[in-house]
Amino acid sequence: MSLERLNPPALSPATGFSHAVTATGGRLVFLAGQTALDGDGHVVGATLPEQFERALRNLLDALTAAGGTPADLARVTVYAKDVAAYRADARDLGRIWRQLAGRDYPAMAVVGVVRLWDEEALVELDGIAVVE
Repeated sequence: MSLERLNPPALSPATGFSHAVTATGGRLVFLAGQTALDGDGHVVGATLPEQFERALRNLLDALTAAGGTPADLARVTVYAKDVAAYRADARDLGRIWRQLAGRDYPAMAVVGVVRLWDEEALVELDGIAVVE
């Protein structure tokens, strides 16, 4: 299995994401949306960075259970209740991403939403991985 990350020079510089990711071999793993829920089903973290870290940990735990690693992520979608706050915290969120998932960035999108399933949730992440 291999993933190739493509960032054509004609597009704006990709910072914290890849413009395109191709995958060959392996099996697809579809990762359900993850918020900052703890093992008891309670949203933890008062700030966006705290909730982002927990949501990312949850996503990566699901990926690990499927036999994958962060480098296997081909696509991640971030659903944010406040895109302006997400942009303002982008440096901290990027640091959290690099600490937990490394620098093999998937294709990504951030989508603004009115609310998430759990009313206290500020952010949700879902993804697609290609696992050997």
